[in-house]
Amino acid sequence: MIINLKNEKKAKKYLVNIVNALNSAEKVLKISCSNIELNLTFVSKMSIKKLNKNTRGVNKVTDVLSYPTLLTENSGIIDKKISKKNFPYDINPETGNIMLGDIVICVPRCIQQSKKFGTTKTREICYLSVHGLLHLLGYDHMTNEDKKLMREKEEEILKVVGLS
Repeated sequence: MIINLKNEKKAKKYLVNIVNALNSAEKVLKISCSNIELNLTFVSKMSIKKLNKNTRGVNKVTDVLSYPTLLTENSGIIDKKISKKNFPYDINPETGNIMLGDIVICVPRCIQQSKKFGTTKTREICYLSVHGLLHLLGYDHMTNEDKKLMREKEEEILKVVGLS
């Protein structure tokens, strides 16, 4: 998996753990394509609030936003093989990789939440990265059943990297 980082200085000391968590997610989820790519951007509270308002109509700070690009017929979990044949319109022309989408993480909010939930900053930012990746793959938490499945996957992935 190729991870394009933006504003990585905001999360510099967590990058190794984040990359490890995302690569572990790829293995746990059994993503069968090695030519996948995503954008991961770290932002301030003001930036994520503005982005949240402009893209979702919600005028408040949030911890993570995900913008999937893979097009599916039923907008559910992407369970078919991720391949250029199955997703011909989701290929980054510059790299030739399949673009999963964008994840935006608010680092100050992440730090606040780690204190609130009694976790480490590393665990929280890795959790948000994995959470964002799952959204890119069609997982959601709108119903209790969907939320349970998503939480199980998050914890399974974090356990692999020793952050559960």
